[in-house]
Parts: sequence; C-alpha cells; structure tokens
Amino acid sequence: MLVPELTQQDVRNALREIEDPEMGTSIVDLGLIYEIDVTEPAVVKIKMTTTTRFCPASGYIADAARQRVEDIAGVSRAVVDLVYEPAWSPDMVSLFGLPKA
Repeated sequence: MLVPELTQQDVRNALREIEDPEMGTSIVDLGLIYEIDVTEPAVVKIKMTTTTRFCPASGYIADAARQRVEDIAGVSRAVVDLVYEPAWSPDMVSLFGLPKA
C-alpha cells in the first residue's frame, strides 16, 4: 500500500495531541519540539526538550511522542532525542510553537 509522503507538519500535527502534564498545553505549542527529520523512509527523528532538565515527566513525554509518531501511517520507527541546548524558556512558546501575536 502506498502512503503519501510524510511531512514535518504531519508529524507536528500528531505531536500537538500530546500535552505536557504539568502545563496542560500541547508540547508543540509550548515550543518543546526543536527539530523533526523525516528524510529517512519510514523513520522520523525528533529533537525535543522538556520545560526543565530534571522534569519528572520527561520519560513519559518522550515515550508519548515516540508512540504517537509511530502510530502515523507509513512510519515504522520514531527516534526521540531529549536535548537541553538551548534550554527551554517561556520565549520558546513564540519561537517554536505558537505564532507571535
């Protein structure tokens, strides 16, 4: 079965369904997703962060992101890399998530 070409926006839309449990806001809208790479066939690589380096929900959020992306038709594997450079700040909401007003 042929699957339409997967785009970064497709992945971003899927990840938007995951909320940060402490903030109650989408991880995309919070600006926690730094990079999405869909260049390899059927493999999606994501660089993301958490609101703090020692966030107790970091494992949950990374696992949820991986599982959600692997549920997208045509994706066989998702690799989630938690990074902390640059460190997240509330300014990231505008930079990576929501458009600036």
